[in-house]
Amino acid sequence: MGIRQFQVDAFAERPFAGNPAAVCVLDEWLDDWLMQAIAAENNLSETAFCVREEKRWRLRWFTPSCEVPLCGHATLATAHVLFTELGNDEAMLEFDTLGGRLVVRREAALLAMDFPAWSARAIAPPPELAAALGAAPEETLIANDYLLAVLADAAMVRRLAPDYSLLAALPQWGIVATAPGSGRHDFVSRFFAPAHGIPEDPVTGSAHCALTPYWAARLGRPRMLGLQCSQRSGEVDCELRGERVMLRGRAVTVIESVLRL
Repeated sequence: MGIRQFQVDAFAERPFAGNPAAVCVLDEWLDDWLMQAIAAENNLSETAFCVREEKRWRLRWFTPSCEVPLCGHATLATAHVLFTELGNDEAMLEFDTLGGRLVVRREAALLAMDFPAWSARAIAPPPELAAALGAAPEETLIANDYLLAVLADAAMVRRLAPDYSLLAALPQWGIVATAPGSGRHDFVSRFFAPAHGIPEDPVTGSAHCALTPYWAARLGRPRMLGLQCSQRSGEVDCELRGERVMLRGRAVTVIESVLRL
């Protein structure tokens, strides 16, 4: 059996930047164990599997070790494949996912994703957090199952050299380090989830479900430009719309291949 697969760099304007995701658009679902094995073989932060179901699409995402309830960059990559590689001419794409119904529209050169907004509440920093990150946060919050560590400035976020074994021991699904930005970027961030096979994610759409409302409240405006300053780096155009966020970005296909199963 051959399955067509695309590898797409999401939140990027050129190859080898942003966050790579693999995308398989299927005629029917594969067994869960096989999708997990494909994701492990790809060894990317996420592999997306998509099947048309009547008027909408059902979308699932797998890390190398588990299925996840929400993934931004692999949703962007899937929409890019459907619009650009497979010639879908619909005005918008509707995806049914474990994270609820998600909508993606074209806005000129950008793809705009309608995602949930996650409000954050302040907590005392876990005692091991500063050692795990390599820096002490000024503020610590919980949003959904992400731990937000707010640092003093962008340089501190860039310099982080985390201890992944200590980060993996934290109970939250992922750890987001963030700080005010500089120049054209309103804020910066990095994202870590070593307990789930993702030591550092290059650009994390779902993290911006929490970052957007936090920075919108702090900066006093709904629309901002975020930079995830990983080694690959990528920009996320963010806008708070009540209980939803609009996350905008670009994507580029870098590989088209066939899985032989």
